[in-house]
Amino acid sequence: MAKSLSVLLVSSEVYPFIKTSERADLWYAHALGTREVGHDLRVMVPKYGFISERKNRIHEINRLRDIPIMVGSDPHPATVKSSSINNPRVKVQAYITTNSDYLDVNKGMLHDNTTGALFPNNDERFIFFNRTVIETCLLLGWFPDIIHCVGWETGLIPALVRTQYPNEFKKTKIMMTITDFDQQGVFPAKSIPKAGLPPAGAEAAKYKNKMNFLRAGITFADRVSTISPTVAKELSASKEFKENWLPLLKGKQLMGVPHGIDMLQWTPKADPFVKPKFSSDDPSNKSAVRELLQKGAGLPLDPTCPIVSFVGPMNEDRGFDLFLEAVPSLLKHQAQIVICGDHPWDFRKDAEALAKKHPKHVVVKVPFEEEFLHLVIGGSTILAKPSRSEASGQYQRAALAYGTIPVVRSTGGLDEGLIDIAEPKGNAILFKKADAKDVEKALVRAVEAAAKHDEWAGIVAHAMTTHVGWSLSAKPYDELYRTLMKDKE
Repeated sequence: MAKSLSVLLVSSEVYPFIKTSERADLWYAHALGTREVGHDLRVMVPKYGFISERKNRIHEINRLRDIPIMVGSDPHPATVKSSSINNPRVKVQAYITTNSDYLDVNKGMLHDNTTGALFPNNDERFIFFNRTVIETCLLLGWFPDIIHCVGWETGLIPALVRTQYPNEFKKTKIMMTITDFDQQGVFPAKSIPKAGLPPAGAEAAKYKNKMNFLRAGITFADRVSTISPTVAKELSASKEFKENWLPLLKGKQLMGVPHGIDMLQWTPKADPFVKPKFSSDDPSNKSAVRELLQKGAGLPLDPTCPIVSFVGPMNEDRGFDLFLEAVPSLLKHQAQIVICGDHPWDFRKDAEALAKKHPKHVVVKVPFEEEFLHLVIGGSTILAKPSRSEASGQYQRAALAYGTIPVVRSTGGLDEGLIDIAEPKGNAILFKKADAKDVEKALVRAVEAAAKHDEWAGIVAHAMTTHVGWSLSAKPYDELYRTLMKDKE
């Protein structure tokens, strides 16, 4: 049997502690799945001000109280606490960074949950968090085989490890995962000295006369990955990445890893939030879950209306403005529209204006609870994913498991595992152009297909039997981690 590896997964969000996007579910599935494969994976995340310590069973560790963390020339106390991520099969140790000035005071991750505005000190907040990760390892005397850094929010960790603590972490390999190349953690150049990096680290963190967290991470990482094979190919072929970033990989390939969902979290036959249960063998109770969704959303109980849902940021990247332009056509087909956002994004007022104008057909939920999300995924007819840019969502995969048909623009890794309904065993509706006409055409095509009940039942059956579980990721990550440990300096 192959040797078990120790892995520290560091992310700005992991379900159930913090979830502002589908990536929280992705890394939740990864943490549990990697632990189930047999590796000693542990997780570290920040505790923002809206996270309940009681609900998440977060408790103190005596050795990790009031750790002085330098940001610029000022020390800020961090208390790193303990919790766990569990399913019936495995348990994952979690370390949670707490702090009153940078984390607890903010009711949001990057944005204020009430106003939607970016926090002005996000540079200092994540410099602080990155440094707590290093200090936690030092104080515990635990130097994992691999530190897996996720997203720009963790980008200073590779630079800190390699420039300040090379001896302590000499046996540790570092993997840096790009979650969204458009989000690089860019701040004014005056932010660089706050990180306290030696000259080599400070130089790596500077790009185009600004501080760049992701640039620092990629420069010092042993391997760089993305959350989709398609995204890896697209990035590697792009002029910007090829000329200005690929040389940082030191001749190694940008790895794209496919992802799946945790089938204990997202399964209609055992979902604690969805009652009654249903399955691919007997999907009849989906109609009862649909009724629960209509009740929870405050919509009329009408079994003839297709329910079209949008879940995620109400911004241009996710194509929400294009979705809004398609709503009038959907209403002509008597569709009910459910819109869910985690905080006030760009087009919330436009969405709420539509809901006010069509109260029996449009509802907007900002914010929304996990239970309602599961009702949306489980009870909807169609899930809209008209993204202009998105690396790899999870909800389109979860939707398949519940027989909710995704309407997805083919971008990034969104359409991986999806087959258009025009093909045999089709389980989704796919389109290519990021424009309002194509979005409208795809969504109208979906609601018209849903009206042909016998044919739609076949599409639902194809969706519910599509393999979407984390085992899609298990072997690629196991191989990637093991290959990483064999890399020579």
